[in-house]
Amino acid sequence: MLQQILRDMYIDPELLAELNEEQKQILFYKMREEQLRRWKEREEKARLEEAMLRKTARCKQSNGKHVQWLRGKDGEVWVWVMGEAPGDKPYEQISEELIAERARQQAQKEAEELWRQKEAEITKKFRDAMAQEKARIVAEKWKIEMEDRKAAKLEEEKIQEELKKREEEERQKGEEQIRQQEEIRAKELYLSLKQAQQHSQHSDDDQEWEEQLRRSKAADEERSHKARRARDEYRRQSLRAIQKGKVAGLSNLFQGTSLNNDQEIKLNNNSASPLLTLSAASSNIWERPSRPFSRDVIIRWFKEEQIPRRAGFERNTNRIAQWFHGIISRQEAEELLMNKSEGTFLVRVSEKIWGYALSYRQQSGFKHFLVDASGDFYSFLGVDPNRHATLTDLIDFHKEEIITSSGGELLLEPCGQQKNPPDYSPLFE
Repeated sequence: MLQQILRDMYIDPELLAELNEEQKQILFYKMREEQLRRWKEREEKARLEEAMLRKTARCKQSNGKHVQWLRGKDGEVWVWVMGEAPGDKPYEQISEELIAERARQQAQKEAEELWRQKEAEITKKFRDAMAQEKARIVAEKWKIEMEDRKAAKLEEEKIQEELKKREEEERQKGEEQIRQQEEIRAKELYLSLKQAQQHSQHSDDDQEWEEQLRRSKAADEERSHKARRARDEYRRQSLRAIQKGKVAGLSNLFQGTSLNNDQEIKLNNNSASPLLTLSAASSNIWERPSRPFSRDVIIRWFKEEQIPRRAGFERNTNRIAQWFHGIISRQEAEELLMNKSEGTFLVRVSEKIWGYALSYRQQSGFKHFLVDASGDFYSFLGVDPNRHATLTDLIDFHKEEIITSSGGELLLEPCGQQKNPPDYSPLFE
């Protein structure tokens, strides 16, 4: 299963949801290693292709056109340096012109904004005055006789002209004030920008870039920390398994472990449970699909591949292990573990992968670890790199050694059956 994920560089979302955070981090670390390996291969291939192209280009150049550099009077390659050629402006002059232009544009922008405000004030002032005067005339005209209305109209027009004249004078006066302020502001901004250029090492863009760089470095450090922790956990598990001497080698470890057709299998740990005889293997040739897609296919897989490897049996006996369960859901497993103490566990047949799920009771809830059984060994998917010859070897190993360093999970107490017949009975019928 892990090899398939690394080959496709893709994991099914439903399968990903079955993994906890630490499993996801270690799986990400392994996928990242595979990406780096592929990248190095592509880089090496590109380097060889580039070397071949250069070699081919040299061969063509010797027989065809080539580039010739323009040379000066001294015989050397002619080079033009900006600022040193006749007519080029020195850097200081260019810098002075840029600063002056920047100050002028800023002052002009501020002057335009100031004039908009001033113009709005003038317009409002005379509009209000006009409205008040008009209201006064309207109020008085009802008192004026019909023959005096024409005189009132003339008087109103005269007043309007006078107000417009005063408004124009006010506008001209305001424009002159704004122009003078613009000139003064341009000089102030020029001096301020010049001083900032001399004393400041970084502009606002540099500060924004530094902030983005700081955040990027912080994110890189966080990712590096997670990857380093996942790598350390990977190495720790591998070293621990080698020291224990429980790492499975090749598939020959499973030779001779199959059951005889007349071997009896006890379906429950209670002595009163009935004994069934293992039926003969199916005559049809078993071809395992790429993934489990139905309950019947999972049962067929278990009978064809797992029973010969003594999956679910106690060591050196024909009893079904107390911790072994059938095809039950995550919710059913958590219900079985609900009132149990920390360290209680069970192993159930997975519906997501060719393998199992180990459900573990911790103090604050539950954890679920996928066990990959698609190859000729058993190992935790994305957590523990150790390969065990049998499922019982994996369980016994983690009765003494923790599963993850962060969680410290030890398998202390198996969770047995609560139903009769047991939930694994369809696997052995």
